[in-house]
Amino acid sequence: MNILLLWHMHQPDYTDHSSNIALMPWVRLHAVHGYLDMVEMVGRFPTLKAIFNFSPVLLEQIEKLVKKETKDFIEILTRIPADELNQVQKQKILENFFKANYDTLIRPIPRYYELLKRRGKVVNFAKLEELTSLFSTQDYLDIQVFYNLVWCGYTARKRYPLIEELRKQGGHYTEGQKEELLEVHHEILASIIPSYKAALERGQIEITISPYYHPILPLIYDTNFARRCMPNVSLPSQFKAPEDALNQLKQGQEKMKSVFGQPARGVWPSEGSVCPELIPLFKETGFDYFFTDESILFRSLELDPYWRGKHEEHLLLFQGWRVELPESSIFALFRERPLSDFIGFKASQNDPTQAANFLLHNLENTCKYIDPRRGAILLALDGENAWEAFHDGGEAFLSCFYQGLVNHRNLRTVRAKDYFDENPPLNTVHKLYTGSWINADFDIWIGDSEENKAWEWLGKTREFLIHKSGQKNVAIEQLAKSWSCLYAAEGSDWFWWYGPDFSTDSDQIFDELFRTHLKNVYGFLGVTPPPYLDIPINVPSPPVPYVCPRLYISPKLTGRLENYFDWVGSGFLDISVQQTAMYQSNRIGKKLFFGFDKKHFYLRLDLVVKPDIVVVDFLSPKWRRIECKATGDQQWEKKIEAIDQNGSFQPLQGTVEVFWDDFFILSADIASLGWEKEDQVSFFVRILDRNHLGLERYPEKGTIDFIFPSEDFELQQWFI
Repeated sequence: MNILLLWHMHQPDYTDHSSNIALMPWVRLHAVHGYLDMVEMVGRFPTLKAIFNFSPVLLEQIEKLVKKETKDFIEILTRIPADELNQVQKQKILENFFKANYDTLIRPIPRYYELLKRRGKVVNFAKLEELTSLFSTQDYLDIQVFYNLVWCGYTARKRYPLIEELRKQGGHYTEGQKEELLEVHHEILASIIPSYKAALERGQIEITISPYYHPILPLIYDTNFARRCMPNVSLPSQFKAPEDALNQLKQGQEKMKSVFGQPARGVWPSEGSVCPELIPLFKETGFDYFFTDESILFRSLELDPYWRGKHEEHLLLFQGWRVELPESSIFALFRERPLSDFIGFKASQNDPTQAANFLLHNLENTCKYIDPRRGAILLALDGENAWEAFHDGGEAFLSCFYQGLVNHRNLRTVRAKDYFDENPPLNTVHKLYTGSWINADFDIWIGDSEENKAWEWLGKTREFLIHKSGQKNVAIEQLAKSWSCLYAAEGSDWFWWYGPDFSTDSDQIFDELFRTHLKNVYGFLGVTPPPYLDIPINVPSPPVPYVCPRLYISPKLTGRLENYFDWVGSGFLDISVQQTAMYQSNRIGKKLFFGFDKKHFYLRLDLVVKPDIVVVDFLSPKWRRIECKATGDQQWEKKIEAIDQNGSFQPLQGTVEVFWDDFFILSADIASLGWEKEDQVSFFVRILDRNHLGLERYPEKGTIDFIFPSEDFELQQWFI
């Protein structure tokens, strides 16, 4: 059975081209982490085959950082001696130098975690200037080092002794050590492209690409195409630029040839976004096949009269397809979604061996129903962001998974070009659905007021550029720079963070970058940008991810809402709100409520389905774990445990009650949890399947924190 692993690597254009400063550090930081780790891990298994998909603008940014043609703002801030930092620079450090996974990257280093708690886990911009006085010169120096240190992945830690030495030192660094660490970063940056090129030349990997600046091609072609999959959406004024879609593909192939010496045969359209009009463009720019999501295949089959009625046969997914339209035809592979999502979102929540074996078992089981000579399973996902959630950067999981693949008698990893050369598709679909890999629509990137405003401003800027391009007295070089800035603004990432779908503490910087690209279109042509481009599009939302309890509660333990006031004053976390750079489908959790009276802790989970196992982990004031396993309709196996000196959980005496009806509810006695008045309580919740495989975590990162109050709690919180 043919297994195709596609790891997608992309970053938008973070560079302000008027100053050549990258306003965000993610190209460099992902280089020393995921980009290095992923190619090194493949090298450990010489018979393994994999596909790496790059956005060309990522390759461009790596090249420019290596050549020092671009400066990284965070690196500039890092290199300033701590005793020379001014007030504004200190604020920028406190704002930006904790942008890392708290649990896996910051918490393992006690001093760094203590500095984070001193700043606050959520940035309070109103008090940021005041907070700067709480940190000494040595504190700022340590923060500068820690931030650049924790992003170094497992390969860097093994390859460069300095990194382990600095981690063991744990703080109190010198300016010289800081400079040495940054030099390691640049050595790694310089090695990234040669490492992938070497893997390509030895035949172990295939390089495919996305359109140059990672735009949503169907929307660049014509924003009105969104109505095909979202008929009731509110759209901006029509943006229609099929020539831009073509140029994004052409320039991508040119970058591929300049970096790797050969064109790419395969294309991952940004966010798996496709429409029929793109097929001729793919063929014109030299692509033999494209990749997208399984939902696009099934909806395309539904449109095709030949396949209508057969489109729900899931096994049709596991093969290459010919997409044949009147204008052109091309091959395609469609990603298997659940297993791809498991790697991206759930593998990190499980034992690495167990997670790898879960994947291998499912792949092997699928083989039983498919022609092994022609069958294919495409696992395609983000190749960089997922690894931050693993405590070891994903090393143990990937090593076990790859080892299982290369040793398996019924599974073989292949490159897409080898698969298609050996197995020209036998089945053809004559329709192609318009949509992306996320819900088979474009809701993430268009339709919200912020997103639509961004499309309006993009359209106005393009109209200006078209007008200037027709004038004879415009310098060709300046015109080319303006077009590059416009293409950069067409990238998908700016629209990803607009609207309510996703949020991060960098929303305002993404907004600034988008508007900067548009302003530079005017600036390179000697024209003052319109004043509206100085106005932020993004409307800041409250930086509080959850609400803490403000009243005692004593809800009925039935799993039903017996009284409206049962949960008034409780703590609340909206599980449904996404907070990350990746999208997860088919979520179980919707809402989480929590609270207490003087003797009991209460937890309520609003879930789509009844859970098999719910685990509540308390990290402070004492390490406790409550596990509830469903054994019948209303029967639950419950236990409460404490961790001993050897790191093992031991059973504790305590009362836990659990019910499920409209929602899941849990009650535990506070005495067994070991809480005292004014203790800070930190906890998170996990949903497991019956085999103890992690499905979801609430919150996705970090913990819910609150203070267990004194007797006068309700008097302090009293309200009418």
